[in-house]
Amino acid sequence: MENTLKKPPIIRPPHYNLWVTVFVVFILLIIGSFYYSTQRIEYIWRWNRMPIYFAYLDIVKITSEIDGEVDDITLDGKDAHITVKGMGESETYTVPAKGVYVEDGELISPGDILATYEKWKPGLLIIGLWVTLELSLMATIFGVIIGVVGGLARISSNPAFRWTVMIYVELIRGSPLMVQIIIWYFVLGTVINDILSTYGLGRLSAFWYGVASLSCFAGAYVTEIVRAGIQSIHRGQTEAARSLGMTYAQSMRYIILPQALRSILPPLAGQFISLIKDSSLLGIIAIREVTKAAREAVTASLQPFELYIMLLLLYLVLTFSLSMFVQYLERRTAIK
Repeated sequence: MENTLKKPPIIRPPHYNLWVTVFVVFILLIIGSFYYSTQRIEYIWRWNRMPIYFAYLDIVKITSEIDGEVDDITLDGKDAHITVKGMGESETYTVPAKGVYVEDGELISPGDILATYEKWKPGLLIIGLWVTLELSLMATIFGVIIGVVGGLARISSNPAFRWTVMIYVELIRGSPLMVQIIIWYFVLGTVINDILSTYGLGRLSAFWYGVASLSCFAGAYVTEIVRAGIQSIHRGQTEAARSLGMTYAQSMRYIILPQALRSILPPLAGQFISLIKDSSLLGIIAIREVTKAAREAVTASLQPFELYIMLLLLYLVLTFSLSMFVQYLERRTAIK
């Protein structure tokens, strides 16, 4: 008969149910107190207006660009082709057939509505959330690259590499992120854009300076995480790899870094969760990430409580999802 492993029984502390009740009552008291406070200041809750900040049905208007009259309206299935003929010029517009707003022979001026149709568009919070995800993902990728290179340079025997990275790490970690964002955009950005404009290469938008500031900020912390992870591996591992004929790069790639990954993954995840939250500072250089989008929505709607609570929940979903993904990676890379 095969032995079956039984899970050990869960031992709960004394008065477990009582303390669960205390916890639930405490949470309800906090929520009730907050709601009571809003009633005291006569705040009107309008949760029913929240969906429009995620998606809304917009009425798109197609307008004429010339002055003239409607010369012809041709139906083509679900579409209609409206031809407007003016003095020596004509324009043809393809519009939804059911949304045609004009008739044959009607006089048209520039800006007059020819047709309308409905289209779903993303709301402010979804637009801001997408920008936050773009910023965070790109900054994460560049931050990892900077961190891995910096971590290897940090333990290098070459003093030029080691001291350069030390100065970079101390400079970034010793100054506030907001100051770094301002320097990247208003100082370095001005110089870089002037040089690019001089050579006819256009200008970089604030988005890329936001990515650069977050990448350099994250890279400094990842550098120290990678350095600590590599140094946590016993030196004998490197010596054994070299004795097998591996080069330094091969021993790092196949022996040291895969083992170091297990120890650097948790602090690395914490760093990038912080990076998502730190992206909220990029509103100071007019990047419409989710926090700035929420502020704009509050200004337009005068609904600060609902929008800021929704903003909190959005950040919670992002960071919690990343935490769950990292836990999955930790289980996959764990030694069994």
